[in-house]
Amino acid sequence: MTKANSGLLNRIRTRLAPALFAPPILAFLPALTLATFWLGGEAALLWVALGLPLVFAAMGGFSGRGRNAVPRDNVTGLMLREGFELELDRVFHDCAKSGLRSALYVIEVDDFKDLVHRDGQEAGDRVMLNCGERIASTLRNGDTVARIGDSKFAICLTPVLQLDLESCVQLSGRIQAAVEEPISLDGSTVYVSCSIGFCLHSRAPGETPAEWTTAAAAALSEAQQNGPSGIRVFSADMQQRSMARGSLREEAAEALEAGQILPWFQPQICTDTGRVSGFEALARWMHPIRGLVPPAKFLPVLEDAGLMERLSQVMLYHSLTALNAWDAAGVKVPAVGVNFATQELRNPNLSENIKWELERFGLPPTRLSVEILETVMTDQPDDVVTRNIAALSELGCHIELDDFGTGHASISAVRRFNISRIKIDRSFVLRADRDPDQQKLIAAILTMAERLDLETLAEGVETVGEHALLAQLGCDHVQGFGIGRPMPFDQTLDWITAHEAKLQDAPEIGRHTR
Repeated sequence: MTKANSGLLNRIRTRLAPALFAPPILAFLPALTLATFWLGGEAALLWVALGLPLVFAAMGGFSGRGRNAVPRDNVTGLMLREGFELELDRVFHDCAKSGLRSALYVIEVDDFKDLVHRDGQEAGDRVMLNCGERIASTLRNGDTVARIGDSKFAICLTPVLQLDLESCVQLSGRIQAAVEEPISLDGSTVYVSCSIGFCLHSRAPGETPAEWTTAAAAALSEAQQNGPSGIRVFSADMQQRSMARGSLREEAAEALEAGQILPWFQPQICTDTGRVSGFEALARWMHPIRGLVPPAKFLPVLEDAGLMERLSQVMLYHSLTALNAWDAAGVKVPAVGVNFATQELRNPNLSENIKWELERFGLPPTRLSVEILETVMTDQPDDVVTRNIAALSELGCHIELDDFGTGHASISAVRRFNISRIKIDRSFVLRADRDPDQQKLIAAILTMAERLDLETLAEGVETVGEHALLAQLGCDHVQGFGIGRPMPFDQTLDWITAHEAKLQDAPEIGRHTR
């Protein structure tokens, strides 16, 4: 049997089964029996008696799917995509004919893959079961909800006379509130969130259910671009932006392999001496037509495409190449910092790979600073992440805590991960030379760091006043546009030469100045 014929039979079964299995059909059985006997006698009655159970079985009456007679998800018990598309088709055309209103929602649980990776597939199934039940609890009896993917649900609202944008947004809020309630898993508590995209039938861009679905999916994609727990309604220009992101994803993957995405280096200065204490490697994409593409645009695209690990390999290779080039040029650059996100830190071979690269370039591990976000410690990292950070520290690499102060890292976690330097987030540095409250916060961080024997670096330093204040308060290093902007490697040698020339007669402004 061909796939097309199989699909046709499934559609016929799905449409007829609700009528055949409904209680009212019982009222017609005596009439059917009498008519059969009247027209065909005992032989016909025998054939009907034997044939009805076969018809019942063919329609799925004994399959356990009950009166709905549509495929069900084994985990949540909800309708699957095939049955949902049939219901969507019916609602779409009913609205087109009657002028009634409906809306289509596509919902995705945020970071579901990370949850499964961290807690296992069984935990993921239990989370989806809870989410499905909670989503269903927010809906009316006639609304349809289905599971259409590993982490996705879809909702089609039953057609009504009145349905406006505000009520749709309110429903989205109720769904999110229900999903975000804590979930208990074997004595521990898990919190999840969801992103929602929806499209009203009246705003659907085409004349088919498939185009309605595409519009809701585009709204979901837009919601996910604006962080977890996003809600977006479809608008006319949204589909174009979604297509542009898809194009950007393909271009970014090609650019990474073509050498268009490379590290640019931002200098870091020691406040005691004023000399270069290192560079941070920051990914930059120089597009041949668009020019410089902002990291905020292409980094999420690479993450969605699963290319962050490949990006780290590229950044590490070029950063170690830069260290050797600086050494060959006779300039002193003690270390270079490379950022590693959680996805890269979950690679069980990370420490061995980095060790091999350092040996290949003939560089000691102390020349490499591994920068990790504060959220890595606050997100309950798994054993692989913990082991990797510990192994890199034992290898001799510096472990730096990036964006310090924006998360909830505990002091015990700082010690457990053997952090050697904290990087104070720019939000604390902004206007610190004019804001006494900012000064108090920085002083508190520096005091804590000194007691814990940690070095400190302030990010986002943009003015001479901020630089001077941080040096006087005892911050060890500074970095920011006020020191130097990120630059390609071939500009770093000239920048170092010019900076060293300015230091010849300049007084020290650090805490050792007398």
